[in-house]
Amino acid sequence: MLFDTHAHYDDSWFDEDRDQLLSSMPEHGVGLILNPGCHLESSRKAVEYAEQYPHVYAAVGFHPSDADKFDDNAAAELEALIRTHPKVKAVGEIGLDYYWEDYPDRATQNNVLRRQMELAQSLNLPVILHDREAHADCLAAVKEFPNLRGVYHCYSGSLEDAKILIKLGWNLSFTGAVTFKNAKKAPEVLQWIPNDRFMIETDAPYMLPYPRVKGERRNDSTKVGRVADRIAQLKGMTREEIERLSWENGKAFFGIE
Repeated sequence: MLFDTHAHYDDSWFDEDRDQLLSSMPEHGVGLILNPGCHLESSRKAVEYAEQYPHVYAAVGFHPSDADKFDDNAAAELEALIRTHPKVKAVGEIGLDYYWEDYPDRATQNNVLRRQMELAQSLNLPVILHDREAHADCLAAVKEFPNLRGVYHCYSGSLEDAKILIKLGWNLSFTGAVTFKNAKKAPEVLQWIPNDRFMIETDAPYMLPYPRVKGERRNDSTKVGRVADRIAQLKGMTREEIERLSWENGKAFFGIE
């Protein structure tokens, strides 16, 4: 069975067939899904889906795109969601994104990132980190919280940074981006990374992997196997071995029995 450790089913792309799709995942060999929140509304929905579907788990948090909406009330509600819903297994998706000019300013993003890392640490939960064009600042934040566990979602950094993160106890997760023809850093990292420190994900509805079927536009967890296939090629292993390792790694990281 496959574990899609990062998929956004609260996205409007799934409004027409969300229940049918999520209900059918075990039939497609997808035994577990982790749905992270990006702000309060999506965090609430992530928890709702986790309560509705046995194979779905949740994370709650504020993505850097919504950092300017984070305040004391939001922090209190995130904590309440975590404390009252045992299927919330992480704080996320949190992080830094310097790519988009219309995102909140860097100081705001950094402040909100650290406040959420503090929350996760106080509740003994891992974090799901988003890093886009902010490698140095994300790494600096990670080093400030040496007792915090985390995973870099959709890892896009260098092999050098990967080695630092693994040494610090973090995990790295990979999306359909590893199947793209222009993928360079991630394949190099995957060939090196220890077998107990990687996870796989779709980032659905985004990052649609190759090979694509004609007319495909939306990604979903049924396509996480394409990521597993590519990682198997890169690591010189079988698809079955990658399924087993990523399943075990994901369950261990999120504390799922």
